[in-house]
Amino acid sequence: MTTFSNTRKVRIEWSDCDPAGIIFYPRYFEIFDASTAMLFERALGMTKFQMFRNLEFAGFPLVHTRARFLRPTRFGDDVTVESKIAFGRSSFDIEHKLSLNNDTCVECSEKRVWVVRAENGRLKSHPVPESVLNKFHK
Repeated sequence: MTTFSNTRKVRIEWSDCDPAGIIFYPRYFEIFDASTAMLFERALGMTKFQMFRNLEFAGFPLVHTRARFLRPTRFGDDVTVESKIAFGRSSFDIEHKLSLNNDTCVECSEKRVWVVRAENGRLKSHPVPESVLNKFHK
């Protein structure tokens, strides 16, 4: 399995928060989903939208996730999200770490599967293309 990482900054917005100004926990999963897409964008040099057009690709659905919430973040916080990916054959594991001022606030793990459309239109798992894997090895 190969490992690749990406780091990005995210500002916690008012719309992410409950009335007390603390982030509503499902928002973290939205941040992590976008961070997964950003991993691929960084490695491949194309957006997820472009991936649909240029690759044998119908998405990478989430099949398992787990999170550990260590400390809250609040409206106005500029957090750092570090994401690492390790590939299997048709699935891949991602570890996200969201931190504020170098203090870990949330840890999340995901398992996702590369899928294509079968002839009947249904999604089916498919080996991650070599052309994609090669971009992550650079």
